Amino acid sequence: MLPLYVTSGEPAGIGPDICLSLAERVDERPVVVLADIEVLKQRANLLNKCIKFIEFNGQEQSAPHGSLYFEHIAVSEKVEDGCLNKANSAYVLEQLRRSAEYAMQGKSVGVATAPVQKSIINDAGIHFSGHTEYYQEFAGVDRVVMMLATKTLRVALVTTHLALRDVPDAITKERLYQVIDILLHDLKTKFKIEQPNILVCGLNPHAGEDGYLGREEIDVINPVLETYRTQDVHISLSMPADTLFTPDHLKDADAVLAMYHDQGLPVLKSQGFGEAINITLGLPFIRTSVDHGTALSLAGTGLAKSSSLHVAVDLALDLAHH
Repeated sequence: MLPLYVTSGEPAGIGPDICLSLAERVDERPVVVLADIEVLKQRANLLNKCIKFIEFNGQEQSAPHGSLYFEHIAVSEKVEDGCLNKANSAYVLEQLRRSAEYAMQGKSVGVATAPVQKSIINDAGIHFSGHTEYYQEFAGVDRVVMMLATKTLRVALVTTHLALRDVPDAITKERLYQVIDILLHDLKTKFKIEQPNILVCGLNPHAGEDGYLGREEIDVINPVLETYRTQDVHISLSMPADTLFTPDHLKDADAVLAMYHDQGLPVLKSQGFGEAINITLGLPFIRTSVDHGTALSLAGTGLAKSSSLHVAVDLALDLAHH
C-alpha cells in the first residue's frame, strides 16, 4: 500500500513536535515523516515522548501505535529550538522536493505538510513564495487553487499571496475561468461531489453596488459566472462577502470562492482555527497542509496543538481512499 508522506517543515518551529504526535495514530496506510532523525529524537526527549522510530523502506503495513515511520534527511547545522537558521533552508526544501517527486512518480498517494518559514528561505538567497507555488512549479501545472476547509466550510481563493493593491488587476476573466474549472473538477473528482454548489464573493463592498463601489463585478466577474450558469453549473453571481458568510447562505454551499486571501480566510479560521486545513487543488496528486505557522516560541514546549496536522492527514488519507 502506497504511503502518505508528511514534511516536517521548519526544524526550529513546531513541525517536529506535531509530527511526533502522529505516533499516536494507527492508519491503514503508512504515514511517513520526512525529517532529520536526530531532530525528531531530540524533540521527543524534550517532550518526554517515548516513540519507536522506524526507518521506512517500503513495507506495506502501517506503523504500530507508539511508533513513527521516518525517512531521514540531514540538517546542515544543529537545530536550536525556536531559532531560525538559514543554513537549514536547503533541508526544508529537500523535504518538499522529495515529497513532490514521490507523488509525481506514483510512489505515494500524496503529501501533508507541516509549516515552513518563508522569510528564512528567502534570506538564504532562495526565492520561495510558499508551498503552494513550489508544488505548482514542480508539477508543471499552469494554475493551482488554494482552498482551506473545516468540517463545515470550504473556501477557495482566486488570488493568494498578493499585496492588496495588486489584487484587482490579477482578477482577469482568464484567471477566473482557470480557477473555477479547477475548483469544479476537484470537487467532483477528489471530493466526489457530483453537482457542486458554489457561492462567489464579489471583490468590492456590496459586490460593487451596481458600479458605484467599483466595476469589477460588472465588467469581469459576473460575465464569467454567467457563462457557467448557462451551462447548468450551480454557481452564484458575485455576492457581498459580508452577507454571503451567514449560516442562511452557507447551509447549501459546497464551497465559497473568495477573491483574495483575507476576504475568505479570516471567516474560516475564526470558525475553526486549529481544525482547518489547506488543500491545493489542480495538482496531479493530493496535497494538504496545516492552517498555521511555525510558532517558533512554542517549539519544544509541549504547548503546540497538533489537531490541524491530524485533520490534514485524515483528509489526505480520505481523498486517497476515494
